[in-house]
Amino acid sequence: MSTTMLNRRALLAAGLALPSFAIAGRAGAADAPLKIGVLCDMSGIYADDTGPGLVAAVQVAVNELGGKIGNRPITIVSADDKNKPDVGADIAARWLDKDGVSAIVCASASSITLAVASLCKARNKALLICGSLSSDLTGSQCSPMSFQFSLDTYAGPKSVIAPTIREGAKTWYIINVDYAYGISLRDEGSKMIEASGGKVVGATSFPLGTTDFASQLLQARTSGAQAIALACGGADWSNLCKQAHEFGISEGGQRLVTLTGGINEIQAVGGDLCAGMIASTPFYWDLDEGSRAFSAKFRALLGGRFPNWQQANGYSSVLHWAKAVAAAGTDDGSKVGPAMRATPVKDALIDGAAIRVDGQVMRPTYLVKVKPETAKGRADIFAHVGTLSAEQSWRPAAESACPALKPA
Repeated sequence: MSTTMLNRRALLAAGLALPSFAIAGRAGAADAPLKIGVLCDMSGIYADDTGPGLVAAVQVAVNELGGKIGNRPITIVSADDKNKPDVGADIAARWLDKDGVSAIVCASASSITLAVASLCKARNKALLICGSLSSDLTGSQCSPMSFQFSLDTYAGPKSVIAPTIREGAKTWYIINVDYAYGISLRDEGSKMIEASGGKVVGATSFPLGTTDFASQLLQARTSGAQAIALACGGADWSNLCKQAHEFGISEGGQRLVTLTGGINEIQAVGGDLCAGMIASTPFYWDLDEGSRAFSAKFRALLGGRFPNWQQANGYSSVLHWAKAVAAAGTDDGSKVGPAMRATPVKDALIDGAAIRVDGQVMRPTYLVKVKPETAKGRADIFAHVGTLSAEQSWRPAAESACPALKPA
């Protein structure tokens, strides 16, 4: 199936009108379309977190740009990576080598995004990371072409572990999805638990897309751990949380702790089962006037659905990339990359965040607490309880494995 057809289906599935400028650009190369590829899970366990919603968020950014950069119209193409590294890498390679895609917005499973990062680096094309959390993306596998707008497996657990331990949960059991993202989240979380005075008494993993968590939950319950950390996302997170309540985890005195879960996962479970749970997020639709304004535009394109942080990152990343393309006068990544790092990220959602050499957008993160189901409407999920500065949120440069951050 062609990329154009995939794009058309994704937009129609999202309830979006096809952009009027998507077929423009038969003039000379100076007026040829600039293609942005949106690669993520469109139909599987992460489709609610990313999927057509990520396409919609990118469309909001394109609309704000007037549909073009200079004289060049912007075309959005999209594809379903099906949570398979070979599928995602093949799509990205075709986009870059044959279809003229200038930048890839990626919110794929980390194993896919790490492969796509290598492709973008080799071809000097920007990779805008919006929902892939492996810390290797700004660590050992950092690239001058990669830009991390998302949470990662360091920032996600950092703001929730220490407060939970201070409240008395000293012993921990971790349940993680068994691929790069979940393994990194387990390992990062374990270090933070120990550093904060807690102890990891056990861990178990599960394959992506598991539907029966009886074995993992039985092990967690019998461990006697005071806190059970969920190191996963999407439908895996929601199913695991629901089954934990069926197992009576909370009634037995054990506390569920989410290391990266967001609004979609909690809506799927219900605020009544998650009330009081704390989480870290770089965006919440009701945080301030800017987030509410973006969310109104997003909801108008996606049938009233509310955006999450992954989708909001798609909006911010495309706007910043477009500004860099305009400043550089080209979509050549070797010039766009430095232009992106030279200018702080500033839009309705991010207020002047620098981009570090490793590609990390140095933005604040927010500590939120889940409200009960009785709050006004199902989207009114979180109460904002604290803000962590960029320096508090992200891994210190001195501790990074990124070669670009090492002393010469």
